[in-house]
Amino acid sequence: MAFSDHATLTYTILGLFSVSAIAFLLSQPTDFAKWVQKKKYQYEVTFALYMLTPTERFIFNSVLFLFVAMTSIAAALYLPDHISEIARRGFYYWAGEAGPGAAAATKGLAEVVSKSTEALGELDSSGVQ
Repeated sequence: MAFSDHATLTYTILGLFSVSAIAFLLSQPTDFAKWVQKKKYQYEVTFALYMLTPTERFIFNSVLFLFVAMTSIAAALYLPDHISEIARRGFYYWAGEAGPGAAAATKGLAEVVSKSTEALGELDSSGVQ
């Protein structure tokens, strides 16, 4: 096995050292390793994974991971906007008037509607169907 440069050899040695250090630490009966093993055991017993074949366990874990990942991403992307919308509506119900910035948004919407109406009127008067 010939390495072309010194950096590749260095990164390979560091990677092997890191993997061996992690394997050594996880094989030792430390409190953290025992806690991780206990949580893994509880997970397998709770969902009856111990009686599945390795392929079925992989499929179950993959589906569960995808579900949790997509739910987390959706919550991170859409939850802040949803909370601000709920707060805005709550303020409207409490105060009886639109919150700050609503006048500018309404004015902008009115301009877009008037321009669209004018454009439709021009199309109507030119006879385009």
